[in-house]
Amino acid sequence: MFNKPVLGWADDAQELAAIKAQMRRLAAQVEAIEQRQAHKQRLPRSTRTISTRAGRVGSTNTITASNGEFTVQPHNISEGPVDPSIRFSPDMAPSRVAVGLPSKSKTASSDPLGFQWIPEADDPPKTRSNIDLSSSSPQAITQTAVDTLPPIFSIGGISVKLGGFIELSNIWRSSNMSSGPATAWGNFPYANSPNHGLDEERLSAQLSRMSVLMEANPSKSVRLQAYVESDFAGAAGTSNSVQISGYTPRLRQGYFTFTEKDWGFHLLMGQAWSLATNYAKGILPRQEQLPAVTDNNQIPGISFTRVPQIRIGKDWNQKYWLGLSIEDPQATVGFSSSFASGDTLPAAYGQAYGARVYYSNPGGVLLNSATQYTDNPVPDIIVKGAVDTSFGHYEVFGLARWFRSLSVAPGASTTKKHTTFGGGVGAGMTIPLGTEKLQLAGNVLAGDGIGRYGPSLLPDTTFNGRGQLSPVPEMMGSLGLIGHPASSVLVYTYGGVETAGRKRYMGADDHQYGYGVTDMDLAGCDIEFGSCNAQTRTLASLTAGGWWHFMQGHYGSVMAGLQYTYIRKFAFRGNDGAGNSVYPTTEGNTVYVTFRYLPFQ
Repeated sequence: MFNKPVLGWADDAQELAAIKAQMRRLAAQVEAIEQRQAHKQRLPRSTRTISTRAGRVGSTNTITASNGEFTVQPHNISEGPVDPSIRFSPDMAPSRVAVGLPSKSKTASSDPLGFQWIPEADDPPKTRSNIDLSSSSPQAITQTAVDTLPPIFSIGGISVKLGGFIELSNIWRSSNMSSGPATAWGNFPYANSPNHGLDEERLSAQLSRMSVLMEANPSKSVRLQAYVESDFAGAAGTSNSVQISGYTPRLRQGYFTFTEKDWGFHLLMGQAWSLATNYAKGILPRQEQLPAVTDNNQIPGISFTRVPQIRIGKDWNQKYWLGLSIEDPQATVGFSSSFASGDTLPAAYGQAYGARVYYSNPGGVLLNSATQYTDNPVPDIIVKGAVDTSFGHYEVFGLARWFRSLSVAPGASTTKKHTTFGGGVGAGMTIPLGTEKLQLAGNVLAGDGIGRYGPSLLPDTTFNGRGQLSPVPEMMGSLGLIGHPASSVLVYTYGGVETAGRKRYMGADDHQYGYGVTDMDLAGCDIEFGSCNAQTRTLASLTAGGWWHFMQGHYGSVMAGLQYTYIRKFAFRGNDGAGNSVYPTTEGNTVYVTFRYLPFQ
């Protein structure tokens, strides 16, 4: 509602459309206010006067409406400075005000910041919703769709847009995992746990989200953006659900971008979705091909991280894309027995003693002291190429990673540094299936040491007999079908899988050690309170759900979502203690019922 808002759209067509839409909304509001003022002053409804300042000094035009016909009558006015603004009617002081709706005023007021209150309308005009469910990954669901919203206000040459929603989710799981609105897919317990089959019911508003997008156009071809997105999915040491569910805000995304349109150059710095994430179009931020699911941990098979990074991109006519991203590294470690940094490995075959290994440290200043951070030599590096065609979006990428550990060999008194290489290759697609109402989206990633890029968090690495971190071979992928039976309804079904291979060494005691060992006694996995050290080999899931946008108006929009996920977990083969093979498995079910109020859309 500010005068002369600064719009930061990517091109002139978008900017022009936004200005026209805002002018139509303002004109409708002016008309409603004029009718209300005319009624209060007992003026005839059939006559309405709109004054406009002409483009030259000394004249105005008065447009009079009577019986549906308009006539233009020129009038001379005294000489004075040109006022380029449009005056819809003579200024009249509003008879009442609405609390909480600030507006920028050209004239001075008692408010030192120059604000005045917008008059309250008896029957506010209807507005068009910014929620578009026609995409395979609607931003109103997966992000906050802040790009499609008009600026709320401007600061100098910077326009500010606000986005977000208030959410309440009712979550049911067939096994008790004591989890909030994000499901740890790999933690569904085996039958030995008393939590197996003990269902869990939970209400949560933690995923309520706020976002701010600040934009500026220093020149016609240059655009600067800064984006911050936060929710309440953090849990401090004092957070609990006993009397006050005081969960803490956390940083989801926070980055700035520089775009030179004429060069097709793009730069991103800050915390954002990884370049390894599948994209619906190009490789630009807030265009990620995220599934429209309600679970905050996505679904098994989706490749993603959300980490600090530096990304450089180049496009050719917004059709061909190439990007390079340098991203914050971190590794997950799995071993066949409990093993902490500084412990001694079981001796390898032919050796009397094992190596002592250091691979992580607790968080220091401004990091979580209750969490271990691995020793990372260099950032992860991702290179991606993408193409947008009339037949869909396609992309391929490569991922390179490095892992580091320190070991003290048996009998030695100093450490030795070990660095190993891992990485993989991936691909993604988003294609229409013969109609705009049906789309297919899929992604795949395979390689060594890529576990942290999947929601199930299979281990990136394990240890070999010399104390080196050894990348675990893995593969993940998903395939989704997204439909739009009506403009206000979206339905989807996804299948996903993550699987890990073996990386192990033979110990001096003739037992296997590492990840994917096959000689462990797993007979207790099917017995309540039995011992079960099964290592996860594969997680497979099937998800179905949908969203219904059932309310919209000048007050915003309200949506409801329903989702069901079935997951099956398979362990590596073991034995029952009597020489017979056993294959522990477990399954889980989750149901989400979600409501969202989107006040800005």
